[in-house]
Amino acid sequence: MRIKANGIQIHYKLSGKKGAATVMLSHSLGSSLLMWDPQIEALNASFQVLRYDIRGHGASDAPSGPYTLELLAEDVVGLLDGLGKGQVHFVGLSMGGMIGQCLALNHPQRLKSLTLCDTSSIVPAEAQPIWQERSDKVRERGMEALFEETLERWFTQAFLRQNPPIVQLIRKQVLATPVAGYLGCVEAIRRLNYLDRIPEIRTPTLIIVGEDDPGMPVPSAEGMHQRIAGSRLAVLPSARHLSNVEQAGAFNAALLEFLKGQ
Repeated sequence: MRIKANGIQIHYKLSGKKGAATVMLSHSLGSSLLMWDPQIEALNASFQVLRYDIRGHGASDAPSGPYTLELLAEDVVGLLDGLGKGQVHFVGLSMGGMIGQCLALNHPQRLKSLTLCDTSSIVPAEAQPIWQERSDKVRERGMEALFEETLERWFTQAFLRQNPPIVQLIRKQVLATPVAGYLGCVEAIRRLNYLDRIPEIRTPTLIIVGEDDPGMPVPSAEGMHQRIAGSRLAVLPSARHLSNVEQAGAFNAALLEFLKGQ
């Protein structure tokens, strides 16, 4: 389904238990709502599940120009308004978690709870050249230029060697990401700096991180945990960046325990 929200067409899927509280799922850079396939069956039994393609990804519009996290958060608010939903349990991974922090800080009334997965609250100055290099590669050679290194950041070598069907799906998502959408979202990510503000978050919060995540490592998650009062932290062994895919069982167990307690 697609709906006009905040000036663009946003693609979304709604499933699960009608009349139940809504869990909203927000994916990573270079992915789509299909990234959440390993969570759907577990969540559908107890919740209504709303997943969507972030601006610039999947089947949502991909206008050119730099985006901001505030713009991406306004897309969420517009989608919720368009669907007549007041509050949701928001679950975001990587870029999705950055959007979740923006919502918790600027639109806290829309959240029942917040789950931040394999994400960060700041992109430091020393990381800016890395993001510039990625943007330059994609601008010059397309998404194929980042294909292999992205998968190596997202999954352990052991998981990649198993080559499960979900990895093939993720590969297709990376390659299908519009260049304009990728570049627009990179500009939003590289300006991330909520570190000093996240102590303001009062929404019940769970933080999940893969033990071997190279880009958003455990110390980053621990720092967020320390700054968000009352938050919980779950570290998943044998998982890199897409911990929801690589360790779906442990991820789902931690998430459901938290959500059912809210």
